[in-house]
Amino acid sequence: MRLFALALVASTPLLSAAHRDTPQNAAVRAAIDSYFQGHATGDGAHFRKVFHPESKLFAIRDGKFWQLGSEEYAARASGKPPADEARRTRWVESVDVTGNAAMVKVILDYPTTRFTDYMSMLLVDGEWRIVNKTFVAESK
Repeated sequence: MRLFALALVASTPLLSAAHRDTPQNAAVRAAIDSYFQGHATGDGAHFRKVFHPESKLFAIRDGKFWQLGSEEYAARASGKPPADEARRTRWVESVDVTGNAAMVKVILDYPTTRFTDYMSMLLVDGEWRIVNKTFVAESK
């Protein structure tokens, strides 16, 4: 019986750094909260807080490569919460941090569309900033 227990423990995978609750992961998640607040409130200042000024957003839209600067993205914020905000959910699916770089997968689940965002982040001057956002929008 003791041999079986030892084999079970030896075969159980340890949590990777991407799934552990570390101070680095918590700091990255806190930065992503600004992104979520931008969506929830329509206030572009929240986007400007987390996106590096030189960052870009990328996607394939209507079958074509699409990109947008983060300042233009923030400027598109309406200034008010979306009418269907009560029916929208957002969460961090995963965080992977190595040193001063991070990759974050974010889900924005809205009534008619589900967005999956992949955020490349860097620790810049002591703050986690999104330097690249690649996303896909799937109609429901």
